[in-house]
Amino acid sequence: MTRGSGFQPRFQWPPTLFGITAKIMSKIKILPEILSNKIAAGEVVERPASVVKELVENSLDADSSRIMIDIENGGRSLIRVSDNGSGMGRDDALLALERYATSKIYKDQDLFRINTLGFRGEALPSIASVSKFTLVSRDPTADAGTEICVEGGKIKNVTEIGAPKGTMITIRQLFFNTPARRKFLKTVGTEMGHISDKVGSIALGHPAVQFRLSHNEKIVKDWPPTAEPLDRVIDVLGGDLRNTLHAINFQNKAVSLSGWISSPRTTRRTSRGLFIYVNGRFVRDRIVQHALFEGFSQRLVKGQFPLAALFITVPFEEVDVNVHPTKNEVRFARQKDIHEAVRQAVSQALFEADHSSWATRKTFKNEAYGTPGRVAETKIREFGLRPAGIIGASAPEGGRNSEGGKVELGFGKLDGEQTDSDPYRASGIEHPVFSTRDEQPATHNPQLATRSAQAPIWQKKRFGDMRIIGQLHNTYIVCEADAGLILIDQHAAHERILFERFNERATHAPKAAQRLLVPESVELGYREAGVLEKIMPDLAELGLDIEPFGGNTFVIKSVPPLLAEREVKPLLVGIVEKIVEIGASPGLAEVLEECRMLMACHGAIRANQALSEAQINGLLSQLDECDNPSHCPHGRPTWIRWDIQTLEKSFKRIV
Repeated sequence: MTRGSGFQPRFQWPPTLFGITAKIMSKIKILPEILSNKIAAGEVVERPASVVKELVENSLDADSSRIMIDIENGGRSLIRVSDNGSGMGRDDALLALERYATSKIYKDQDLFRINTLGFRGEALPSIASVSKFTLVSRDPTADAGTEICVEGGKIKNVTEIGAPKGTMITIRQLFFNTPARRKFLKTVGTEMGHISDKVGSIALGHPAVQFRLSHNEKIVKDWPPTAEPLDRVIDVLGGDLRNTLHAINFQNKAVSLSGWISSPRTTRRTSRGLFIYVNGRFVRDRIVQHALFEGFSQRLVKGQFPLAALFITVPFEEVDVNVHPTKNEVRFARQKDIHEAVRQAVSQALFEADHSSWATRKTFKNEAYGTPGRVAETKIREFGLRPAGIIGASAPEGGRNSEGGKVELGFGKLDGEQTDSDPYRASGIEHPVFSTRDEQPATHNPQLATRSAQAPIWQKKRFGDMRIIGQLHNTYIVCEADAGLILIDQHAAHERILFERFNERATHAPKAAQRLLVPESVELGYREAGVLEKIMPDLAELGLDIEPFGGNTFVIKSVPPLLAEREVKPLLVGIVEKIVEIGASPGLAEVLEECRMLMACHGAIRANQALSEAQINGLLSQLDECDNPSHCPHGRPTWIRWDIQTLEKSFKRIV
């Protein structure tokens, strides 16, 4: 085809590529530096608290030992951060206002071994582009300091000035040239709250540095330097937490972990009490948070958050902090190792705290158990009250529980025979000495192995050695210890015992089941029937043998031995509904754990159920063998305590 035929090539090289100036103006342009800085400020400078964070981190990188933060009008009018760090000379101060100018990294390799809080070189030019910015700094070797005034990204003045060693940066009228950003700032109180939280989170991670925060010329908080990190943790989290924090320490080749976590009984409604530091940097990391909650597994009710200050140290080359401009997120090269280290350290700390025994009455003896009961009964009769809750009173025939069914005294039976001559076997609760199950509980903690073997010989039990006073409303077991008055929720306690029993038997004796003489049928909805068909292999691992019976009907042929005397239909319906709710896939450990939790809940004794002396003794002894005796599988506490001091204060015996 010839040129005159009207052929037009689909692509033509731009004339500029051949040295010819294009006549048509290009649509794509390189943005002016001031505009690009304003765009960067949208990522780095979200609100006044972001400015404070960037400036304080620069002060820490300058090896400051004292940092002063002055705020006016919630950061709208004034933000001033001054320190006694290394300072800068004139040339360095001017370069610091250029974008991507930094003293933290120099070559590509440095980006993968970042050991400072700042490194991007974006903060100062971004802040200066949206405010009236003044920098005063003096190098220790210089006779005079340097003052640089910038307004909206344009340098207005550079002069020498008398100044102490260090740097002082003043921000006035933040977002004065971006009214849309200024419009979306919250109230003064809200913005000041964010600033206070931000400074507190940084101060907690650097206890050797003094931080002083003031608002409208009034000191809000002054954190003095301290050589003891716990003092700074208490100062930030609250002084009333000193006796509720547990120290954690863990170290291997991949990670070093230290810090403090709160007792499961001390919680918050939000995650604001979680402080995670990676190589000294405060971060929000989902991997670490998930591991923390895994360590608190079955100790927290849904919607509760613990308090924690975790300090994680990993090699600099194994953590990437260049994830987001705000530097609040990190990525670990060995995420699984970090997750397991945090989970294990938290779990171990809670385990040790949970098993630190309180003192029990030294004069208490099991064989003398009936005497205190008779004395208590006499006293109650003197006050004209019924002795129904006194230990030693037999359970009423045909009694009813809270759900209207008959009381079942033979809960949690063993697979083997029971004889009336053995009070613990007759109680229906396994006693650690006479139990036919394996002596060594299934636990990750090796301390329990020796504890189980030696307990009958020399070691006192925390729950088993308390003096039992009675039952309150046939629901709570009342006990006496040297530490004070202990109240035990019998349902929650037995639920914990059964849950750990199910876990142990799943490990040592899988698929233990008891056949039903008459199989039971259950009919489900369409969705529930589909879910049950998928999880039937998982349920079989727990001892629930279920087969389809046509349509949406299923037949239950066998149940776990510990649930042989419980109604299985409500249990099965509850399991299926729970799996539908959480949306878990068949075969996952989450499905099996949810099933065990529901089985323990359905199999446990109920409220308003009177217990005999042998049953309560057996219950307390089994509770001593649990890995986590203080919480039921759903996170509710199994016991509460009133110490002697609290009781005496309530009765005005002491002030």
